[in-house]
Amino acid sequence: MNYLTYLPVWDKLDKIQQNKLLSSAVVRSIHKGKMLHNGSADCTGLILVLSGQLRTFATSEDGREITLYRLFERDICLFSASCIMNSIQFDITVTAEKDTEFLLIPSDIYKEIMEISAPLANYTSEIMASRFSDVMWLVEQVMWKSFDKRLADFLLNEANIEGTNTLKITHEAIGNHLGNPREVVTRMLKYFTNEGLVSLSRGTIEIKNKDGLAKITMR
Repeated sequence: MNYLTYLPVWDKLDKIQQNKLLSSAVVRSIHKGKMLHNGSADCTGLILVLSGQLRTFATSEDGREITLYRLFERDICLFSASCIMNSIQFDITVTAEKDTEFLLIPSDIYKEIMEISAPLANYTSEIMASRFSDVMWLVEQVMWKSFDKRLADFLLNEANIEGTNTLKITHEAIGNHLGNPREVVTRMLKYFTNEGLVSLSRGTIEIKNKDGLAKITMR
């Protein structure tokens, strides 16, 4: 199967450009918990997710993590190929949250075609603008939204992603997603428990009252 047809601009490329991408792109897989890309110096290439789930995050000098965005089926990661954009570098890490299969397009090939193909260049700019929007949204959330709202919103989104109200996730992992220490997460989850919103067990959080969590996000 030609997964490159997932690119919206595929039909706008000429045959030479299409063949160059076809001959260079490779399907790879990565197991849950493994690292796919690490830092701005690691120009992995453009990643097109075929199945599974990836997480992109930034790490502070003291080792604290915060999730920037996640990638699902047919999502594209350009930050893993940031070297294709002159003077723009992104020091992010990409790891697999689930066993993931992806199409990898080498950075040099993609850049070569992008420099002569207006449709691909415009598409690349649109993706980058969308990712910057994701990051700016995150900054606004961290700066202006209280932690109880952010945590409630995270739990609801996680339940939607996993398709279940029983979440297999640790307090530390939630802290890594939200950029907060584990102790802060634990205190707020205990408050949610006392309010009858969730119940806690080792490595598991069960959502008991979705409506209650939703009300917190809208305060």
